[in-house]
Amino acid sequence: MNVNITGPRILAEFSFFGLCDVTITQTTLTSFLVLAAVTILCWRLGRNLRKRPGRMQAVTERAVLAVYKLVDDTMGKHNERFAPYIGALFCSSVLGSLASLTGFLRSSTADLSTTLTWALMTTALVWYNNIKNNGFFGWLKGFTEPVVVMTPMNIISEIAQPISMSFRHFGNIAGGSVLTALIYGGLSALSSFVLGWIPSEFISSIPIFQVGIPAVLSIYFDLFTGCIQALVFCMLTMVYVGAACPPPAPKPEKK
Repeated sequence: MNVNITGPRILAEFSFFGLCDVTITQTTLTSFLVLAAVTILCWRLGRNLRKRPGRMQAVTERAVLAVYKLVDDTMGKHNERFAPYIGALFCSSVLGSLASLTGFLRSSTADLSTTLTWALMTTALVWYNNIKNNGFFGWLKGFTEPVVVMTPMNIISEIAQPISMSFRHFGNIAGGSVLTALIYGGLSALSSFVLGWIPSEFISSIPIFQVGIPAVLSIYFDLFTGCIQALVFCMLTMVYVGAACPPPAPKPEKK
């Protein structure tokens, strides 16, 4: 049994005007294709909108309203401005994870660099809004709450937040890819063992156990896990950013 489990392969390397070296990997290719797919899909679904929507426009409007409702319920109505970002993050995550179903693309979320970038973007949003709402020194003071002795733990927690988010998403998708490769290899070896007793070389080379079983497993490892991890990542993003963007204080009533 020969099972090849490696990271993203390097597809091309070139120098950018002699200033820096650029490396194109499988993850880079998938990420650009997903970006192009999301852009084209948004352009296609957003053009020629009508007051009496057709079937496709009605489905699109329901999906957009579902994203806004999710943001309202999780972050509060005052944070509706984050709905486009959450929707784009969810679509990028789902399509990036499901790219492996094409058979020739590698999931972009199976690369730690992708999920870590998203997690750092979430952390940047949290820090920006905390500083915006509390001021720079107020943000620093938050690390000493509720008591000063908790400062080291609060700093460690702040650093661990993007690490845990990125590794959770990456680990589930990459782990599913590894398990799928191992199962394929094991089923291939089992097929060769069962049919190896038959003199015909053609019949003994038929991977009978690789028919049907991997497809069922792929529904869980690729489709189900990819969608669940995208939802979990977006929910964590909304919770963290929402905590940094509390509702505005009510204005005092005029007497």
